[in-house]
Amino acid sequence: MTSTNGSTELSRPVSTVAVISHGRVDVREAVGRVRAVADEAGVVVLDENADPRDADLAVALGGDGTILRTLARLLGSDVPVIGVNFGRVGFLAAIEPEGLDRDLRRVFAGEYVVLELPTLEVQLDGQTQAAVNDVVTTSETLGRMVELAWAVGGEDLGTIPCDGMICATPSGSTAYNLSNGGPVLVRGLDAMAITFIAPHSLHARPLVVPRGLDVTLVNQTADVDVAVLVDGRRVAEVPSGGRVAVRLGTQRSLLATLPETTFFGRYRETFTSHP
Repeated sequence: MTSTNGSTELSRPVSTVAVISHGRVDVREAVGRVRAVADEAGVVVLDENADPRDADLAVALGGDGTILRTLARLLGSDVPVIGVNFGRVGFLAAIEPEGLDRDLRRVFAGEYVVLELPTLEVQLDGQTQAAVNDVVTTSETLGRMVELAWAVGGEDLGTIPCDGMICATPSGSTAYNLSNGGPVLVRGLDAMAITFIAPHSLHARPLVVPRGLDVTLVNQTADVDVAVLVDGRRVAEVPSGGRVAVRLGTQRSLLATLPETTFFGRYRETFTSHP
């Protein structure tokens, strides 16, 4: 299954589906509804122990965290993920619980669009890891500031005293990045947002970096390690003098949505319609 970023072409009908849910949210009723719609449409629901990469489509029942974890799990496959919102925000979700049956009938018939979203690569100690959402570097010691020397595309941009830095994909730009005053990246942009966390400087401004330019960080703090988190998972600690490199990755995460569900429509509903 292929598509281009922002494609409005309908995708193929679904013959097999994987259902993935958040372990801490009770969605048993929703799982039953998905199975009922699938049976009606002649779609096979994979066993929960089966590999979701064997499906035509994955249905994620939960909030944005569940959808992002499913996207990360399926990186490198051609299986898109469509989200049903059982979370607090659900910005990445295409379907609300009250419309689950109606909208899934459409999806199983092939009436959905696949968006190819950029990912990130973080390089640490010669190893590379992929991020769907963001890469965060932050002080290992709670309450302690760190000093991060940073460069973009090999050009030195100085040293910033701060609590950390966020490198976010467009899909991750509406998460931790946004809550720290970073820019929202509209779907279709092939770029990442760079935002400092509580910078102790009037000159630390968010930056949008295009593909092809690495962002490098060096921990210049004498006595505090820097923790590196990939999509919220702590993956490493960087000692004083240690280096981290982040760039736009070669892989794309595949987010499925309904044809009429637009980025700006979801943005309006999620961020401007509520107090």
